[in-house]
Amino acid sequence: MIPEINSKRSRRGWLLYSKYESPAFPPDPVETDPGRLSPVFSSGFFKAKKGKLATWALSVLFLLWNIVPQPILAAGQQTKAQEEIPFRNIHFLEPGDSNRIRLLKAARVIPGQRQLTWQKRELAAFIHFGINTFTDQELGEGTEDPAVFNPTAFDPGQWARVLKEAGFKMIIITAKHHDGFCLWPTQTTDYSVKKSPWQQGRGDIIKEVSAACRKEGLAFGFYLSPWDRHEKTYGSQAYNEFFRTQLKELLTNYGPVAEVWFDGYCGEGPNGRKQEYEWNSYYELVRRFQPEAVIAISGPDVRWVGNENGLARESEWSVLPLPLSEGELAGVSRRETSLDMVFRPLNLMGEDLGSREKILQARALFWYPAEVDVSIRPGWFYHQSQDNQVKSGLELFNIYLQSVGRNSVLLLNVPADRRGLLADNDIKVLQEFRRLVANSFKKNLADRARIKASQTAAGHKIEAIIDGGSEACWLATDNGEPIIIELELDKQAVINCLELQEEITLGQRIEAFKLEVRDEQDWLQVAKGTTVGYKRLITFPEIPAKKLRLVITSSRSAPALKKLGLYKLAAPL
Repeated sequence: MIPEINSKRSRRGWLLYSKYESPAFPPDPVETDPGRLSPVFSSGFFKAKKGKLATWALSVLFLLWNIVPQPILAAGQQTKAQEEIPFRNIHFLEPGDSNRIRLLKAARVIPGQRQLTWQKRELAAFIHFGINTFTDQELGEGTEDPAVFNPTAFDPGQWARVLKEAGFKMIIITAKHHDGFCLWPTQTTDYSVKKSPWQQGRGDIIKEVSAACRKEGLAFGFYLSPWDRHEKTYGSQAYNEFFRTQLKELLTNYGPVAEVWFDGYCGEGPNGRKQEYEWNSYYELVRRFQPEAVIAISGPDVRWVGNENGLARESEWSVLPLPLSEGELAGVSRRETSLDMVFRPLNLMGEDLGSREKILQARALFWYPAEVDVSIRPGWFYHQSQDNQVKSGLELFNIYLQSVGRNSVLLLNVPADRRGLLADNDIKVLQEFRRLVANSFKKNLADRARIKASQTAAGHKIEAIIDGGSEACWLATDNGEPIIIELELDKQAVINCLELQEEITLGQRIEAFKLEVRDEQDWLQVAKGTTVGYKRLITFPEIPAKKLRLVITSSRSAPALKKLGLYKLAAPL
């Protein structure tokens, strides 16, 4: 983790302390020790004198204590608190915290290691494959005959090779969908591949997919539907044990697992009752057997973005309020219990999840990034009738700009067909998508620019953000003023895309920014945005540029940028 440099503070910061509650980002307060209140007290003259002068100084200090407003005197306490705020995955907000301290705590909520690894993958593939593939359904009833499942040319190696070439870093397979049919020979039910003609009932889809991922260097994950329309114990307490047994089989028999994907669908069982899922016991199994795996969607590590069209929010925050009861919050804050033990799946479909307003009203904050899911076809399972309805490479590219380019991971569903292969039309689209992404971002037009910043913390050079091979970041000093980063390209270039990346090991901090281009007389705004996070891509009409500047107008703490890129995209907007 990169340590944060202590902020430089303005001499007038303590005088402005009473303005902290304003919507604008406030200045950092200064400590109110005698040496900071007046230059006289820290002078050599003062140090050389004793007696009466010392008595006079003490009198002045007593007078200041009685006449200086308490908010000013509290500035030193606030500064000390700021310096002591650690970087954590969860921060708790106390009733006595000022708005300034609340924002600083929000800025120091950071991803855990498994979340960070997950975010850096950017692209994951969902493979919907199962009995629905052979019945031409989207939602099976759980009564379908296992004899229909027979992928005669099943080749997960083809999946892995195609997806790897397209830039994907992980495959998530539907180990069990809502119909209850299992793609591995589970000991919990006969409703599985062992009752199918495929490989005479001796095959294991999950085993072969996992092996193919390892061979191609892809991460492996699985989707296990809690809703099971086949299992007769569904809707009773016994089902939770049934589900845990299935989950344990998948966690222990197939090597490393990078993501466990649960959805929240909950139907009625044969007894007419809906199932009460024991989520916390499911989480405990994942942590015990696959501690590096993120638990997604109905889990505490990764959240669903809230739609299935592939688009993240314009302002997609990874730092969100943690809605738990006071008792639950107290237990977690005292480390008497883990978040996994009290977490419940959340409904996070609102447009505003993590704004400043939300932060200031919260009792606790945690790192909860978004995963965006969408299918390459109208349906989630393969249907031959949809072979001519596959999204184009350009459509996928635009989805990429508004998912990965909005601080999210894109989970693209590419269903396998009845042969057990990715369809030809889908492969062609994936290849075109890869070409557009590669050609658009292969050359950062800012990589040879002359660059300067209006403020820079010691040890964090601004040049780091345009050095493609650098692991360093730039860090501002956070004096409360708008921050300006100026660039002069080595030659004029036509651009239509801005890329920003925050150093998220230092949190998500930027709240608003704009990009301006210099013409002959003035600076012209060409783009603006709110959140950044892991990656932000802002597109705008093509414009010739030589001199540009990025203006960060609002931030929760000193901005920390890892990358700035300027591009001309290889596709029309």
